[in-house]
Amino acid sequence: MTAQPTIHNRYSTEQIAEYYDAGYWRTETFADDIAAQAAARPEKVFVFDSTTSFTFAQLRDDMLRVAVGLHRLGVERGDRVVVQLPNWTEFVLAAAAISRLGAVMVPVMPIYREAEVSYVVEHSGAIAAITCESIKDFSYLQMYAAVQGERPEQLRHLVVTRPGQPGEHAPATTGATVFSSLVVDGDLDTLAAELGAAPGPDEPFVIVYTSGTTSKPKGCHHTYNTVRASAAAIAASIDYTDSDVQFGPSPITHSTGLVTSVVLPLIHGASSHLMEAWEPKEAMERIREHGCTVAVTATAFLQMMMAVHDPATHDLSSMRYWICAGAPIPGSVVDAATKMLGGGRVLSLYGRSENFLTTMCTSTDPAERSATSDGRALAGASVKVVDALGEQVPAGVEGDIAYRGPSHMIGYYADAAQTDALFTSDGFSRSGDLGFMDDDGFVRVTGRTKDIIIRGGLNISAREIAALLLDHSAIGSVVAVGMPDERLGERVCVYVVPAAGHDAPSLEDVTTFLKERHVATPKLPERLEVVDTLPMTATGKVQKHVLRADIAAKLEV
Repeated sequence: MTAQPTIHNRYSTEQIAEYYDAGYWRTETFADDIAAQAAARPEKVFVFDSTTSFTFAQLRDDMLRVAVGLHRLGVERGDRVVVQLPNWTEFVLAAAAISRLGAVMVPVMPIYREAEVSYVVEHSGAIAAITCESIKDFSYLQMYAAVQGERPEQLRHLVVTRPGQPGEHAPATTGATVFSSLVVDGDLDTLAAELGAAPGPDEPFVIVYTSGTTSKPKGCHHTYNTVRASAAAIAASIDYTDSDVQFGPSPITHSTGLVTSVVLPLIHGASSHLMEAWEPKEAMERIREHGCTVAVTATAFLQMMMAVHDPATHDLSSMRYWICAGAPIPGSVVDAATKMLGGGRVLSLYGRSENFLTTMCTSTDPAERSATSDGRALAGASVKVVDALGEQVPAGVEGDIAYRGPSHMIGYYADAAQTDALFTSDGFSRSGDLGFMDDDGFVRVTGRTKDIIIRGGLNISAREIAALLLDHSAIGSVVAVGMPDERLGERVCVYVVPAAGHDAPSLEDVTTFLKERHVATPKLPERLEVVDTLPMTATGKVQKHVLRADIAAKLEV
């Protein structure tokens, strides 16, 4: 059994008592919450995609059966298990079974390829991976077989969901176990006894990897209580009930989807519809068909839906709230989307994987607040804007947005130094995102101190892209910056100085080079600018703000 940290590594005894006394943290686990809903509403469908579903009772029973199946496979309490799946119901079952066993889930979004996956597997020390066979002609199973080949003593088990349906026989060359075979038979009480006691709500639950200021992702190590606290705060802000039907196009292998398409509806006995792949017209049809009432997505999802919405064809009247995260919502989008939803409201939310929910506009805030702010701290949490020394700045002054509250992670997995560097002297966690706070506590995100590009809610490390391209023989120096995009917020643009004696590479040359290094498609540059020199400060630092302004001006022409 691998030793894991607990909340005592991050929270003081006084903070722990405060969060429990106030009800922000609870003694119930993920498995307990599933069992409680199964007892209250056993036949109600909890989670469903376009082809499969689980009632609360089915999830409770299969959670235990798969947990035992994983244990018999060789997964122990404290082990890390990578899960890379699309928005399928099997993800929820896998997450529940891993938690009941006492292992730790490491979700990976389907867009990631071998370079990212290999790093996450190695850094987390994962001993098993659950994935699908293939999607859109890309073989995830072959990718994991290659990763396993690099470290066979570590990544010992591959599990495949929905392989070659019907029949579910995994390709023999991979040696993978079929996920459905992990649903073992037997008396449930006997199976529970085989597993032993379930882990507590303050033990490690999930490690969510996220890119930041460096080219290597960091693993945000959370307990169930730190995840649940954000879901509960969102629910209280929009009067969420068991009558709600969550609409989930956001990847459930990302923090937004995990919190809002799994934990949020679970703790209120609601239903959750998962959309396997985003397509805006189909999204509107599913909302109508299933009577979906709440969605939490990056702003880009809403904008893409607005672009194809036909009021004569599409009925979105069931939607109560569409909550936008990932980037500030333009005021024009709030107004137009509110009209499109026909009575539903658009709310803004700002968060990060380190603490999920930082600020949010609620149902009781004036509608215009979502157009002018990213909300304010909710009950139990505190947010302030600080300077480089960690001191709070006056209202209206830009600084680093910092959080303290019950949703913060234990720390970055296996990275105590970067964890410690987050905190101010009074225990606030600096985000690296720039913003200001008004006199009423509402925050507006204005930029970021960390060098990332946000494309449709996905964080892309500019440094990672540039570092890879420096290995290209025709590139002497290179910088990646975000260029503004109305639909996605930003796209990747690279400024290239050709290497001496070489012709300048084309955009196709650059993207092909990165694809050969298994870089995920959304990270690929979508524009290339060839320059003789890069703008520099007197100390030799590239003036990226000059390049951002340059590409923005060119796009306006």
